[in-house]
Amino acid sequence: MIRMSLKWQLPAVLWATICIGFPSQLTADDSRKLPDHVPPKRSSQIQDGFGINSDLPREPYLPWNRWWWTRMFDAGFKWIRIGQYENSSDRTSWDWIEQKRGVLSSSQELEDQVDSLVDNGVDIQVQLLYGNPMYTAAAGKMPDAITPEPGSFHNADRSLYSVFWPPKTPQQIAAFNRYVKWMVEHFHDRIHYWALWNEQDINYWNPVPNAEDYGKLLNSFVQVVHDTDRSAKVIYGGQADPSRDFTKRALDTCQCASEIDVYAYHTYPGYGQNLNPEAMDYGAYLTESPKLLRELVRTYPGIRSDVQFFDDEFNSIPSWKGSDESVQAKYVPRGLVYNLAAGVKTFVWLLAAGSDGNEYDDFGLIHGMTLHDTDFTPRPVFHALQNTNALFSDTKFDPTIEISSPDLPALRRQAGVPFMSFGFHSRSGKAIVAYWLAAHSLPGNVFPPLYADLALKNTGISHPVLVDVVSGEIKPVEWKNGTRDTLQTLPLKDSVMAITDESYFDWPVLPEAPSSLAVTMSGNSAKLTWQVHGGDPKGLILERRMESMAGGASRWERVAKLENLATEYTDSVVAKGSQVAYRVRAYNDAGESAYSNIARVAIPAR
Repeated sequence: MIRMSLKWQLPAVLWATICIGFPSQLTADDSRKLPDHVPPKRSSQIQDGFGINSDLPREPYLPWNRWWWTRMFDAGFKWIRIGQYENSSDRTSWDWIEQKRGVLSSSQELEDQVDSLVDNGVDIQVQLLYGNPMYTAAAGKMPDAITPEPGSFHNADRSLYSVFWPPKTPQQIAAFNRYVKWMVEHFHDRIHYWALWNEQDINYWNPVPNAEDYGKLLNSFVQVVHDTDRSAKVIYGGQADPSRDFTKRALDTCQCASEIDVYAYHTYPGYGQNLNPEAMDYGAYLTESPKLLRELVRTYPGIRSDVQFFDDEFNSIPSWKGSDESVQAKYVPRGLVYNLAAGVKTFVWLLAAGSDGNEYDDFGLIHGMTLHDTDFTPRPVFHALQNTNALFSDTKFDPTIEISSPDLPALRRQAGVPFMSFGFHSRSGKAIVAYWLAAHSLPGNVFPPLYADLALKNTGISHPVLVDVVSGEIKPVEWKNGTRDTLQTLPLKDSVMAITDESYFDWPVLPEAPSSLAVTMSGNSAKLTWQVHGGDPKGLILERRMESMAGGASRWERVAKLENLATEYTDSVVAKGSQVAYRVRAYNDAGESAYSNIARVAIPAR
């Protein structure tokens, strides 16, 4: 662990480079046109990037018409994992889809929320929860109709009608498979990744976790998903701990390794306390680790050579012992970039907590509703992840890029902190290098100002810039005189720093999405209101979709283009006896934002 007292231990040659702020050599040619902070990249501008977990909007604690949902699009999250609400069931779950025996249907809220994700450029994976009290309850008498549980319960829940009782008998498994088939068929054109819900190796699986039971259910799950939609992907979903034994036993029972498209696991190193993210592979799990788990999966007989890996729950929580929000803002980008270099897609847990559940406001990148002034405001980690998404989405690890320094061996000996560095290339071939000290960060944003020279080989960078990924600050730097590959006295931090070319920031900056769309009837007209946010919007585009009361829907049509920053509109062209849905987006000279939430109103026939 690095502490401020380290300055008395460092070699004089290294300490001589330390000063307050950036060294003077970082001053650049003012003629370069360069943003001073990382410009945001929206979800629609990314082909493949990082993921977020989110509860689906639900009254009263996660209302859709507050400013939180659209922030994932503005922050550039390309993937989302849905299917839990505060670790309980969500609108995609079996107990929501089949509330009356034999009758499967989707709520209008779920349809709108899935449409919102797809239309705003986000790829979806769904965890299908395996319990339904009409079929799997531990009670001797099964109901013929149920009401889904609220988001206030959690494992271990071994009540008679808990949704954590999994299907085990042939009849139960057959009923579950009907639900799986219905979901995959119904959403086949919008959702392509399906997981068997969730953390089956801990006590979400009643009465106790059982790898063989999970493998048996996984066998039928795999078959149903692929038989229903040959283009769909099956996820071995969400193992809580990197236990190779559990995975091996489950796959041995399933006999379905060749049909697994994605293997997913979760990492919360040192759950409940401050432990740096790289410890996931270096001691956090003692003799186990995600790295060893992936090696087992890759070498398992019959496994696909192109199997993907998702770390689909990852975070470091500011309320944990020895942590705070500054630690979280450093750790989470470190974990994402570390996983990216290993070929693992990371999904952060989670966007905003439904604080009517058991976890209060601990986990959200955006504060949940606690009836304080902080409701639905971002934590520092949100902005750090917005920068991470913009810089590293659509990049791949490039092992030909070499990063070295003559100063690092002495620093490692004195500080005992590993130096992490990885090179990546974007789809257009531009290089970006990430580096940091894998320190155990301290609350209060405390870290000594350390510097070292770095040599970068095979980057093709002509005009280098240095980016602080947490703050987003960009500063031009210069190659050492006589070289095209050495940068002097670069800052070393316990947060990710990036080096790239000044030409890297070539994407247009779209406006932020409007939020908080609401609609009410005023006489025979629909009155709409919304909020407008940043990104230099020049105006708004309002869209409408007419629907019959029987459920038939037309296409979205443009109602109005408002060439100002209006926050309300009255629509008098509405058909009586219909349902009307609305959404709004902002535009500027660069293009159009994501859409707001969808707001609905019923127009009476008389």
